[in-house]
Amino acid sequence: MFKKSLRIQIVATFILIIIISLFLSFGITRLIAEREITFDEPFLTIASDTADLLAVAEPDRRIQVLYILSRYNIHGEILKEGNVLPFSLTEEETSLLFQSDITEPFFLNTREGPVRFIGVPNIDDNGSSLIVKVDFTHFSKVLQRILLISLILVLAIGSLFILLASNYIVKPVRKLTSAAKEMATGNLTVRLKSKKNDELGELIYSFNHMASELQKTDKMRDDFVSNVSHEIQSPITSIRGFTKAIRDGVIPQEHQKEHLDIIYEETLRLSKLSDHLLRLASLDSDNHPFHPVEYQLDEQLRRMILVSEPLWLEKNIDVELHLKPCKVKVDQDLFEQVWQNLITNAIKYSDKNDKIEVKMEIVDQKVQVQIKDTGKGIPEEDLPYVFDRFYMVDKARSRSRGGNGLGLSIVKKIIELHGCQINVKSEEGKGSCFTISIPL
Repeated sequence: MFKKSLRIQIVATFILIIIISLFLSFGITRLIAEREITFDEPFLTIASDTADLLAVAEPDRRIQVLYILSRYNIHGEILKEGNVLPFSLTEEETSLLFQSDITEPFFLNTREGPVRFIGVPNIDDNGSSLIVKVDFTHFSKVLQRILLISLILVLAIGSLFILLASNYIVKPVRKLTSAAKEMATGNLTVRLKSKKNDELGELIYSFNHMASELQKTDKMRDDFVSNVSHEIQSPITSIRGFTKAIRDGVIPQEHQKEHLDIIYEETLRLSKLSDHLLRLASLDSDNHPFHPVEYQLDEQLRRMILVSEPLWLEKNIDVELHLKPCKVKVDQDLFEQVWQNLITNAIKYSDKNDKIEVKMEIVDQKVQVQIKDTGKGIPEEDLPYVFDRFYMVDKARSRSRGGNGLGLSIVKKIIELHGCQINVKSEEGKGSCFTISIPL
C-alpha cells in the first residue's frame, strides 16, 4: 500500500533528502567552524585582562579573583620560577615565561582547539608569571547541540508541511485516476475542473481535451454506422420491393422494364457506396498505396474535363479553362479522383446553360486550382459540414442523383494526405468555388 501511494513516496523522498542535507550541512558547518573560526585573539585578550586584574588586586585577594574567573571556565595559576608546574605542563612549554625579553602573552601549547594555555610573564614586581587555561569545550558543545536541535526542528516542521502539501499535489492525480476509470466504463462526458497553470493543470486540460475528442469520435462512429445502415437499407428495400412485385406478378409485363431499370440504378448506387466506403477505409489506414510522381497538372485537368464532356454537354454548360504549364509531385491516381469528384459535383449541381470555370494560379510557391460553378450553391449554415461523411445539403436531391455524401470526404482525405489545403466559398443561388492549394 505504501509503495503504491504517490503521497507516501513524495513525503518519504522529501524526508530522505532533508536528512541527507542535514547531515551534510552539519558536517560541512562543523568542518568550516574548526578551520575558519579561531579563538586566538579572544584567548590572548582574556589572559591579558586576567593578568591586569591580578596586578591591581591585593595579594590575598588574587585567589578570590581566580576563583571568580573559574566560574567562566577561565582557570589561572600564578607561577614563580622553580615552582611545581600546573595543568600538567612541561618545563619546555613554560621555559619562555621567565625570559626577560618576553613581555606579551603567548600560547604555551600550539595545538588548536577549545582548550588553550596562555602564559603571561612578569605580572608583578616579584617576577611572577600567570598561566591561564581557557576552556570553551562546554560552550562549543552547547553550540553544536543548539545547531543539531535546530536542524531536527527543521526536519520535523518541514516533514509536517510536505505532508500537508503532498495532499495538494496528489489530490488532482486522484481525481484524474477516478475520471479515467469512469471513462473506461463508457462515460465520455466526464470532465475535470482546474484553475492551475502548472504541469498538473496542463495534464487536466489534456485529459479534458482527450475526453472531448473521444466523445466526438464516438459520436462520429455512431453517426457513421447509422448513415451506412440507412444508405444500404434504402436501396435494398427498393430492390426487395420491386423484385417481389415482379415475382408475384403484381407489375404488368409492359411496365417491368421500367422497374428493372430502377433496380439496376439501386444496385449501381450500392456498388458506388461500397466502393467509397472501401476507399475511405483504405485512406484512413496506414497501408494505402501512396506513389507521388512528378507530372503536368494542367494536362491532367484538361484530360478530366474531356472525360466529363458528356455530362456538361448534356446540360449545355459552358466550361472555361485558365491553365498554366505547371508540374507537381503528388499521387497522380488519387488526384485524378479529386478532380473527377469536384468537376462532377460542379456539373451535377449546375442547371442548364450555367458556367463552370477551372482556373490555375501560382502564389507563394503554391499552385492554386479553383473549380467554380454558377449553380445552386451551398447555404451558409451548411458550409462547415460539407466535408463530413454522409453529409448532404439537399438529401432528397442528392440521392436522386446517385449521391451518398462521401465524395467530398474522400477529396478532403486525399488532400490532407498530401499536406495540401482545400477551401470552399459559396453563396446560395449563385454557385460554389472550391480552391485546392498544392505546394510546389
